[in-house]
Amino acid sequence: MKKIEAIIKPFKMDDVREALADVGIAGMTVTEVKGFGRQKGHTELYRGAEYQVDFLPKIKIDIIIDDDRVEQAVEAIEQAAKTGKIGDGKIFVYNVESALRIRTGETDQDAI
Repeated sequence: MKKIEAIIKPFKMDDVREALADVGIAGMTVTEVKGFGRQKGHTELYRGAEYQVDFLPKIKIDIIIDDDRVEQAVEAIEQAAKTGKIGDGKIFVYNVESALRIRTGETDQDAI
């Protein structure tokens, strides 16, 4: 099993969810996060005063998936989240040692 963690622009969330649904992936956890990379934040004006916004709003998607579906899921996320501009995000893939569904006690593949 693998964990896919994707950090994307907030307005691309619906596109990514639809792309994942099209390849048969429905379960995911979505979190609103803030951060920056090469994008470095930006300056905003509020009541005539300039201030630096260091952390930009992003969406983090977590998916646990079978090893044989990882490439398909990563490709779907990449295509749906891509704008071609700085700040499009990142995708990380991690190994998952085990999983347990609390309600039923199912483990590993049966739990996802």
